[in-house]
Amino acid sequence: MKKYLEIMKRCTLFDGITDDDLTAMLGCLNAKVKHYAKNQVIISEGQRVTDIGIVLSGAVQIVSIDHYGNRNIVSQIEPSHIFGEAFVCAGVTSVPISAEASESSEIMLLDGNRLMSPCCKSCEFHNRLIANLLKNLALKNLTLNRKIEITSKRTTREKLMTYLLWQAKSKGSDSFTIPYDRQELADFLQVDRSGLSAEISKLRREGILECDRSRFTLL
Repeated sequence: MKKYLEIMKRCTLFDGITDDDLTAMLGCLNAKVKHYAKNQVIISEGQRVTDIGIVLSGAVQIVSIDHYGNRNIVSQIEPSHIFGEAFVCAGVTSVPISAEASESSEIMLLDGNRLMSPCCKSCEFHNRLIANLLKNLALKNLTLNRKIEITSKRTTREKLMTYLLWQAKSKGSDSFTIPYDRQELADFLQVDRSGLSAEISKLRREGILECDRSRFTLL
């Protein structure tokens, strides 16, 4: 587990926790690391989630599929970020989403019940973990609200530009790379792929943006 220490130290779940406590905590929380191939399902819709996942390498997409089979990417989880925590905290018995590895990934799984309930050893880091977990939930809520703001726009152009402007602001640059290919971007924005490609071509002709695959520059 020591080889994952640096990436775990970047995880906000462990803010304020020393290296020694972090190492000791892994045994307390029954931590285990699993490898998932690209497109392999980590969490299936309808199952009960008992573990909190930390992406050590690769990436995970949180996906929902509606009654008509339309795929909606709720979010993409990058290395050092966590997922599944909301369902563990809420005690949901049947999750409405699935989690899939969008590329070959290593995931650390922590026992959610052990994290939420201090153990008999009264580990000092437990209170800090729970406080960090609450902060993560609040930040995740803000991110989901931002997505609602994007997808609530009326047109494909408005959705796309709102998303790209948000990316530019968060990256601090007018040139940036997004974590989605064209189909995944369409799934995230909840629009038709052909309509999205047509809108991107139109914006390029109008001199509003340049793009090369997942690399965008706002002009």
